[in-house]
Amino acid sequence: MIRKYFKIALAYVGVIVGAGLSSGQDLMQYFVSFGKQGVLGVIVLAALNIIFGRIIVALGCYYDSNSHQDVLEQVTHPIINKIIDATLIISGFIIYFVMIAGAGANLHQQFEIPSWLGALICSLLVVIVSFLNFDKITSVLGIFTPIIIVMIIAITAYTYIGHSFDWNNISNIAQSMDSPMPNVVFSAVNYYSLCAVTGVSMAFVLGGSVVRIGIAEKGGAIGGALIGLIVLFAYASLYANVETIKDAEIPMLVIAENINPLFAHIYTFTIFALIFNTAFSLCYALARRFAGDNSKKLHLILIGVVTAGYVFSFAGFKKLVSVMYPVLGYIGILLLIVLLSAWVREKQNIYREKLIRKKMIDVAAKKYDDEQEYTARDKKLFKKLAEASVLDAADIKKEVKEVVLEQQKEENNQEKK
Repeated sequence: MIRKYFKIALAYVGVIVGAGLSSGQDLMQYFVSFGKQGVLGVIVLAALNIIFGRIIVALGCYYDSNSHQDVLEQVTHPIINKIIDATLIISGFIIYFVMIAGAGANLHQQFEIPSWLGALICSLLVVIVSFLNFDKITSVLGIFTPIIIVMIIAITAYTYIGHSFDWNNISNIAQSMDSPMPNVVFSAVNYYSLCAVTGVSMAFVLGGSVVRIGIAEKGGAIGGALIGLIVLFAYASLYANVETIKDAEIPMLVIAENINPLFAHIYTFTIFALIFNTAFSLCYALARRFAGDNSKKLHLILIGVVTAGYVFSFAGFKKLVSVMYPVLGYIGILLLIVLLSAWVREKQNIYREKLIRKKMIDVAAKKYDDEQEYTARDKKLFKKLAEASVLDAADIKKEVKEVVLEQQKEENNQEKK
């Protein structure tokens, strides 16, 4: 069970932790530029990640989401829904080509590979991975997250152990940088709103991939907490090294290079993987929005989005972050208000649905357990619970059966060990 929480959590982190955060460019502009006050913004950002990580993934699970429309059309007025839907489509595409630009900048800074080629490699990978099934995709999204966490902690440890700093001088240098926001708290809210715009579509789909609402809630909250820790360590490293990295496109990579060239190479590939995670998540979610369950149509749309995004990526990574991200963050605040309102309004129904699904799983487990008797009364109860679910009765029955069979398979494998 714990493994399932962390599978969702790591996939959620993979959706949110993309080019800007793992490269350090976002954090330089949104938090480091405020000097010592930046740590307050990081704390606010961590709290928002935990709260809304839980809400977003749980809503996706509750409505069995295949795209953001499955949730938004249920929780808000049709006009507001159309506004948010259009916003997510446009912003998802914008952030997608920012990610592709980041891929090019990353490989160019470390290996002097032309930016256009690095962006092209990332674009092609997005198309290739889209042909995998969703379970494999979820694994891909989470695979590099533990690596980046360890590497950022290592960079932070190297930065601080055995070193002393002139904090007043560092603060003055940091505050001399341009910031897109008026104050650090609003900067944190704007940045999380941007993260929500980036990740909400795929986070809904992640939630829709599990049946147990409790797993979705805990997975989203754990993922949010992990993001908070990553941001805190990354901010600490960037702030201490601000004098040498303030003009770099990929500032974290400059710090990694100062540690060890081999370490920098590994960090470069890790950043590239995380850029890919976010780029793929955005592109896949956009394609699902228009294609639904039609896999052929999905791939055609996805290839079209990838091609257009590659062309737009030539505007440049650092410039795109400074110009596009604040605007998208302002727009994302509306999305946060809608999601929070929906959670408060539907909280009792979500709790009721959580109990229904848990009971259905317990009853269905009897049917596939040779040591338990599955009676006519159990069959009747299972049918009654399915009809009481917010989902279509046939759909929830099928999904519960799949959960029970998977659960039984895991138990059998453990017994063999």
